[in-house]
Amino acid sequence: MFNLTKEELKILGKLDTPKKIQDFLNKLSINFEEGGDTCMSPRKVLETGKCHCIEGAMLACVALMMHGRKPLVVDLTANSKDFDHVIAVFSENGKWGAISKTNHAVLRYREPVYNSIRELVMSFFHEYFNDGGRKTLRSFSMPVDLIEKFGYEWITKNDNVWEVPEYLGDCRHFNILDKKNIANLRKADDIEIEAGNLTEWKKN
Repeated sequence: MFNLTKEELKILGKLDTPKKIQDFLNKLSINFEEGGDTCMSPRKVLETGKCHCIEGAMLACVALMMHGRKPLVVDLTANSKDFDHVIAVFSENGKWGAISKTNHAVLRYREPVYNSIRELVMSFFHEYFNDGGRKTLRSFSMPVDLIEKFGYEWITKNDNVWEVPEYLGDCRHFNILDKKNIANLRKADDIEIEAGNLTEWKKN
């Protein structure tokens, strides 16, 4: 299946719910990209035991697909003072949820309780701030089906899967704020910034 090995299928076959997928991603160390930027395939993530947000989202999509769900990702874009984020999204009982790989205490898993993709995305807004406490989330894409767009090669590719982030960067995004909204934003409190700086994995 998907040109995966028996061992890879065994690992992913156990991840038959979004909760199990999230738990598995949490156990993988964060990819600090010590050797330069990466966008590893799901196969390389399993091989190295590490990933960052888009790499985790792609692996989550393979596990979701193996159990009858669509391999959907959503791109969250920040302003120039912060980093973008990519999540895998899933639908359950007519509601949307998200699987998210991050090294921080925020921007994590979302229960499937949201009525729309926009509503799901907005659940990240308050927590999405930079080191200075400025709230930075600005836009989002609609769900992108990785198989419909890219076929199956990205799943087991040995090289970086740059085509996925490049497409996400270019596809249509929907703004969530206008200039007046941005001007009125309040900075995060000091205690929120402190909580946001809590990390799960430390650089060696």
